[in-house]
Amino acid sequence: MKIAVIGQSLFGQEVYCRLREEGHEVVGVFTVPDKDGKADPLGLKAEQDGVPVFKFPRWRAKGRALPEVVAQYGALGAELNVLPFCSQFIPMEVISAPRHGSIIYHPSLLPRHRGASAINWTLIHGDKKGGFTIFWADDGLDTGDLLLQKECEVLPDDTVSSLYNRFLFPEGVKGMVQAVKLISEGKAPRLPQPEEGATYEGIQRKETARIDWDQPAEAIHNWIRGNDKVPGAWTEACGQKLTFFNSTLSTAGLEPEGEELPIPGAHRPGVVTKAGLVLFGNDGRMTPAILEKTGKGDHRIQEGRPSPACPGLLLTRCPVRAGDPGVHQTGSPRGR
Repeated sequence: MKIAVIGQSLFGQEVYCRLREEGHEVVGVFTVPDKDGKADPLGLKAEQDGVPVFKFPRWRAKGRALPEVVAQYGALGAELNVLPFCSQFIPMEVISAPRHGSIIYHPSLLPRHRGASAINWTLIHGDKKGGFTIFWADDGLDTGDLLLQKECEVLPDDTVSSLYNRFLFPEGVKGMVQAVKLISEGKAPRLPQPEEGATYEGIQRKETARIDWDQPAEAIHNWIRGNDKVPGAWTEACGQKLTFFNSTLSTAGLEPEGEELPIPGAHRPGVVTKAGLVLFGNDGRMTPAILEKTGKGDHRIQEGRPSPACPGLLLTRCPVRAGDPGVHQTGSPRGR
């Protein structure tokens, strides 16, 4: 089947590679322009393979599709559009053009968690199960008919990175390949999304990730892990902006020993221990976390050095995990 891949990132690259391995003809790849002289992984791989690559900065202007962009797309003769991860807004003239339409990957069990930060909100809400959906694109916001869904258990200390790397990335790639196979065999379902259970949440950004301390420890824990590592849950204390990662919910009930850290708005001061910072909810329960200080210039301090704003306070550096996905944004079924 002749396929146009529209998207970006390592996830998009892996889907592209697997589709070619399955014998499909990728007639073109549409990805984002180079950033700081660096090409997106999907576009870079396609160029190496000799596949036509297009890097349109936009597909529309003033609410209308750009004719020259639509013409370049149309000349490829794609029979299906595959959008594994697309951050651009793709016009309906392109979405509806192929014989088989367009399919999109979304990292939640639709209709729950429509929107561009679905993984974040799965964790913030404390969902016990998560997963992904592959759906047929329409002109709504993650509202298209369902093609395929797969679910997984969400572990108590899962973060955006761990859930993405453990399940949503590897199984999502397999799911996209399976969906294309079903389409090529004429067996792909189109199941309308139920309105019951539908939710939509906005995109999580740094400015919206500030911690509300007037809630139970479990909610604070979920907020931290749901913003870990991007955009990073934060607060202000001792004249610094503090960002928290690697939260766990303590069930030990033991009083921690260490230096107190006054946190405005918190039920009680945090406690700095050798293992990290212990935080408290308004129910008195504890959630240990790793602390990173960001301030003027958004710098990081080295592990074990005292904070100049809080003498005697030792801050620990958060380990950066390989394969950090950032935020897997889908937002609109036509990208953003």
